[in-house]
Amino acid sequence: MFKGGISFNKESDKAVRYIALLGTPIFVGYNLLVMFGFAKSSNYSGDLICLFISALWLAIGMYHFFAPIRSYFDMLWRLILYHALALATILFITGFFEPFASSIALLFLATNIYFGRRALIISVGAVVAAAVIDAIIRLPANPMIWIENLLGVAGILVLGIAMVGIIVSQETRRKVLVQSQLQERLQYDRILTIINNLSDATFSTDENGQVLMYNAACLNLLDTNDSLRGRQISDLFNLTDVDKAKVTLLDMLSDAQKTVRRDDIRHTYSDGEEIRLELTYAPIKSAYSKHKKGQHKAGYVVIVRDVTKQKSLEEERDEFISVVSHELRTPITIVEGTLSNLQFMMAQPKQPETKILGDSITMAHDQTLYLAKMVNDLSTLSRAERGVADAGEDINVDELMHKMHKEYTDNAVARTLHLNLDMGTKLGSIHVSRLYVEELLQNFITNAIKYTNEGSITVSAKQKNGQVHFAVKDSGIGISRSDQKKIFNKFYRSEDYRIRETNGTGLGLYVSAKLAHKLGTQINLTSRLNHGSTFSFELPQSSKK
Repeated sequence: MFKGGISFNKESDKAVRYIALLGTPIFVGYNLLVMFGFAKSSNYSGDLICLFISALWLAIGMYHFFAPIRSYFDMLWRLILYHALALATILFITGFFEPFASSIALLFLATNIYFGRRALIISVGAVVAAAVIDAIIRLPANPMIWIENLLGVAGILVLGIAMVGIIVSQETRRKVLVQSQLQERLQYDRILTIINNLSDATFSTDENGQVLMYNAACLNLLDTNDSLRGRQISDLFNLTDVDKAKVTLLDMLSDAQKTVRRDDIRHTYSDGEEIRLELTYAPIKSAYSKHKKGQHKAGYVVIVRDVTKQKSLEEERDEFISVVSHELRTPITIVEGTLSNLQFMMAQPKQPETKILGDSITMAHDQTLYLAKMVNDLSTLSRAERGVADAGEDINVDELMHKMHKEYTDNAVARTLHLNLDMGTKLGSIHVSRLYVEELLQNFITNAIKYTNEGSITVSAKQKNGQVHFAVKDSGIGISRSDQKKIFNKFYRSEDYRIRETNGTGLGLYVSAKLAHKLGTQINLTSRLNHGSTFSFELPQSSKK
């Protein structure tokens, strides 16, 4: 398709075609006025030439209007023909000095539109050359022809260049405007892309709180697929503060003079579910305005983040720290008191009895072991939460079970208990974290030894359907049904006096549950009060047998 010159566009092409359509009757009419003597002419060469040129004007004008431009050469020959007709009209009918000759300046405009500046120079050169040739031919008959043609050409050039200058100036401004709009659109698309890739819900509103722009996270947060554009932002949220007082988002925005961040806001969905939000909002300030004597708010940007989980974790952490501090304070106080009392007794002239010293040292030692156990549990929990020991390795189940049995046999014998090992066949290997699985079995075995006063404890490993079933069964005091629902909570210890008689951190089974989750399994508990308990879990066999 023909693209045209620097000023070519659909509008300018349409304008030129209409000028050709409407100008043709005017040119023909003027030629006829000259032919019939109603208009003056210094170059009239006869009726036949006048009629011939007029007929060509009509034919070419109609053709140019109704026939679309098909190619570069199609437009080129049309423009050359227009130049030839215009110059023929001036040379053989009107002359350069007649006012109507200035209409040839329209060709300068068309040339610049269709072919650009170089073609415009050629067009101007053709007019000047025609004026020179005309002056040379008519000089004997008209000594003033040089001056007349010079003035006529000057008028044509001034008018033509002025028209071209105006059009080019307007086209330049139009292109600058289009470029500016493209840049603005590009910036808008960039901003929109950035906003849409944000994980936080982001709104942009006008000064009245009407939503102008939002991202996909807004729809997720509000649990809707409806368009939010044009909606009042305050209507989208049902907000309350920490005191359960209703909060209007637009009022918060209106009061903001700079960026504000709040994390004490709650939003309630229509079904009653409540989430906690962190709001960051700021006014969009316009450029300085003399009329308004300063900047004014042109809208607002609001970023909304669901921090329900984060807040719950923070509260859980604070509670955890508080409970740990309390649990640590008790044994530390006992150890400190015991050692202070022991130090006081040793400083007396009369030495205390050996039994008293032994009891004091034993109490301090027991509490120190309690502290060591708690620190060990906390350390294991920390490693599990941070994933420090998540890497798996191939572990021979037979070797693992014999290691556990050997390690705790002496502890069981010390309490006059039998520690049995029940091994199945074809156990093969498991591919898990050694630290996690050993810690899990250790917790079950030590608990079984601690809470079994007589009888036996059986540690077993059986293969079933590609899984290794691990279990620790005791004949101890058992766990009540009500306690079974709580024993995996952190720091929970049953109110059963037999459990309270033993030292325990309340973290063992909580840590065990965390480790089981890390291993991709879950702990199964079967227990009956006064009849013992069985803790078990399953792990998949490794493909390497």
